[in-house]
Amino acid sequence: MLDPATRPGLTDRQTRIMAAARRDGRVDVEALAREFGFTTQTIRRDLNDLCLRGLLMRVHGGAILANSLSNMGYAERRSLASIEKRGIGERAAALVPEGCSLMMNIGTTVEQVARALRARADLMIVTNNLNVVTVLSGSPGKSLILAGGEVRQSDGAVIGEAAVEFMRGFRVDYAVIGASALDEEGAVMDFDLREVSVARAILDSARHTILVADNRKFDRRAPVRICGMDRIHTVVTDLPPPDAFRDACARAGTSVEVTGLPLQEVSNG
Repeated sequence: MLDPATRPGLTDRQTRIMAAARRDGRVDVEALAREFGFTTQTIRRDLNDLCLRGLLMRVHGGAILANSLSNMGYAERRSLASIEKRGIGERAAALVPEGCSLMMNIGTTVEQVARALRARADLMIVTNNLNVVTVLSGSPGKSLILAGGEVRQSDGAVIGEAAVEFMRGFRVDYAVIGASALDEEGAVMDFDLREVSVARAILDSARHTILVADNRKFDRRAPVRICGMDRIHTVVTDLPPPDAFRDACARAGTSVEVTGLPLQEVSNG
């Protein structure tokens, strides 16, 4: 198997970028521009090309090796964009009324929604996320229901057919889901087919669906499609999405909530 740092078809600069990524685990746009003597725009184009080739995955300010995100420890992923994720969690929680039922899947941004819901009363929460149960345990006025099935010990996700069937046994008011990647066509993507199956069951079981994702998800690639924007009612993110993604949302009738901009009301229809 060819070393990605010497793969044919790469420019000399891209080969050097790949060598740096393999050496350091990630590369930074500003640092590469200084080191190589090129503009940040040129470096970003290189990173985008390397991402399209499946060699890198974009993160805020730079990129990591394509297999690094899926192999990254859950605690490390939780620390990425923590401030932005907290804002997304608070914004998404503001869309969930008291007295409703909701489902929540796995994901560090979904956990921030759970944290923002701790003070809320009269909620029934169904989840396949052990971390959500931990966050909400001991907070008053809630019924917590955990799916049964195989526990993925790396991140506390309950996955497998038992979890899928469990979720299909409910009909809730809201669902809050996260994802590993978003493409400009409006597709919601993830890495693990078993996790995707649970997410699809959650979407099927909810009257109103909320996707929570920070802006880094638009620069990433993942192989398994959860759904398109036609299955999502509201997207909550921290920065305005790319124009093509906003167009996909508009075609599907999906509203986009951006932290820092005025809150739009969401009906419970």
